[in-house]
Amino acid sequence: MLDNVWLIPLFPLIGFLINGLLGKRIKNEAVIGGIGTLMIFLSFLVSCGILMQMIGLPAEQRVFEKVMFPWIHCGNFKADMAFLVDPLSTVMIMVVTGVGSLIHLYSIGYMHGEEGFYRFFAYLNLFCMSMLLLVLGNNMLVMFIGWEGVGLCSYLLIGYYFHKKSAGDAGKKAFVMNRVGDFGFLLGLFTLYWWFGANHNIWTINFTEIKAASHLLPYGGVVTVATLCFFLGATGKSAQIPLYTWLPDAMEGPTPVSALIHAATMVTAGVYMIGRMSFVFIKSPDTMMVIACVGAATAIFAATIGTAQNDIKRVLAYSTVSQLGFMFLAMGAGAFAAGIFHLMTHAFFKACLFLGSGSVIHSMHHALHHGHLHDDAQDMRNMGGLKSVMPITFLTFFVSTIAIAGIPGFSGFFSKDEILWQAFANPYHGTLNIVLWGIGAIAACFTAFYMFRLVFMTFFGKCRINPKVKDHLHESPLVITIPLMVLGFLAVVGGYIGLPKLIGNLLGGIPNYFELWLEPVFEQAQHFGTQYAHTGAHHTHALEWGLMGLSVVIALVGISIAFTMYMANDKLPAKFTSTFPALHRAVYNKWYIDELYDCLIVNPCKSLGNLLWKGFDVLIVDGIVNGVGKAVMGFSAGLKGLQSGYTHNYALGMALGAVVIVVVYIFR
Repeated sequence: MLDNVWLIPLFPLIGFLINGLLGKRIKNEAVIGGIGTLMIFLSFLVSCGILMQMIGLPAEQRVFEKVMFPWIHCGNFKADMAFLVDPLSTVMIMVVTGVGSLIHLYSIGYMHGEEGFYRFFAYLNLFCMSMLLLVLGNNMLVMFIGWEGVGLCSYLLIGYYFHKKSAGDAGKKAFVMNRVGDFGFLLGLFTLYWWFGANHNIWTINFTEIKAASHLLPYGGVVTVATLCFFLGATGKSAQIPLYTWLPDAMEGPTPVSALIHAATMVTAGVYMIGRMSFVFIKSPDTMMVIACVGAATAIFAATIGTAQNDIKRVLAYSTVSQLGFMFLAMGAGAFAAGIFHLMTHAFFKACLFLGSGSVIHSMHHALHHGHLHDDAQDMRNMGGLKSVMPITFLTFFVSTIAIAGIPGFSGFFSKDEILWQAFANPYHGTLNIVLWGIGAIAACFTAFYMFRLVFMTFFGKCRINPKVKDHLHESPLVITIPLMVLGFLAVVGGYIGLPKLIGNLLGGIPNYFELWLEPVFEQAQHFGTQYAHTGAHHTHALEWGLMGLSVVIALVGISIAFTMYMANDKLPAKFTSTFPALHRAVYNKWYIDELYDCLIVNPCKSLGNLLWKGFDVLIVDGIVNGVGKAVMGFSAGLKGLQSGYTHNYALGMALGAVVIVVVYIFR
């Protein structure tokens, strides 16, 4: 089965080609959607087979490389089109193909009747293929192809409704901001390649070869430069400060696209890249510090913005940015397995939340369309009381909200608590660990607040939709609710494969299977001297239990505040905003970061472009071209008088010419 790893990206590529080339002629939505869904599901089946085979192998044999064909061989440089299968890439392909299959199935119902239905599924398959190429590549160049592929597909899918200016602008914004990050990725690649080659004659970009030679890397210095460049690339793809503003605007795309980008693909690419190259990052404590600080800052900053948004998808978008901050906090603390664990559990509950929001929007659109109303179907202020008419959507959304809030027993609790504990207990960051833990805990409180605010405004209380269309609200069809039920189930149980050791010991010595699975990949990070030693070894179990309980209490505080403001006394939000209007306005307007970027970067770039256009292109380039044209025209205008069309004029000209020739001949 390992030899067939190439089938995993091939199947969605076939789906892209069939629907992209023939979809317009096929026309049948069931056939088009069936082809797209079947292709990614076949990739999921192959991924399951590889996982089963990997489980049956000893830990030291769980690394397999499959070279498809030689690609670039030039002097000392060699890069093949090859795939790497190990515990980390296996986790990623299971997430991408598993969650991706459910999103494809959901899309058949959600996108019904949309113009360009075939185009949507073609892009969706291409998106998954690119992400699979990214996580399976055995070298940085193959990874970069997938890296650019998901960037292209995000542009195509975010701007899917290209007739809307806002969608087109959002697609361009995502494309441009990701190019900034990609520039950093390439600089990091070139720096690492140059250092190994110039100092040790190791000219390679292969992950396995770099890992084998990583002991040659110095601490800090050039490694810090390279890893900071790679981290810049990660901030672009995974929407961290300062390159996060494209992700909330990505809501302009169809809801299944939001689920795919935010849960299974693209935004997890930066986290995965750091995990894949952990053996390089651990050689730069300064970079690790930067990653942890940026992750914590992003987690709290995005969480504050989520508290004041009224668009249901935009709340979830800022939630994604915040949760990605938790993952980077884990990576910066050297807790790579915990970061990947949260990546997986987040894929389950965030995909369910986005698809659940799509189910709500689908029902709202239907009701408003029936009444010929133009109210915003995504504004939570137009919702309320939907739990009785959409019971499946409500239940799956509710359990996923509990999971993301970090309530014990649900998947998000296990992964989030592991991150907070390792951020606190890791010995390297010293007293800063307390600050990082505190920021993470406060961000978790905000998460619990704004997510339950969303639930209370959407599903509880009085229905605020126009009464004359209220009876047209309904539960979504099975093609939409089945993926919700599967993802809701995973949001509940998905965390049990990574039980913290403290809880595992309490239950009779159950190990952390997820950490053990990834141990061969992160063994160098786990044995990184005293800096990244086994976390928590110098802390008591009582302290760990205490911090775990405190994080739960903090989450419950956030839920209680949301309940008080939006259920017990629904006049409190208006009172709060009237008491602190400036604060509410700043948070509602996302702290004016977009306006700040426009002022400092976008508008000056436009002004410079206009200056270059008018000052150089128009005056110089166009001036030279137009000047030459005018000179030729003037010269030809003078000569055209010689062509009168009269025979006697031509005869006179011939006679004068003959006289001139004779005179020149005589006096030469």
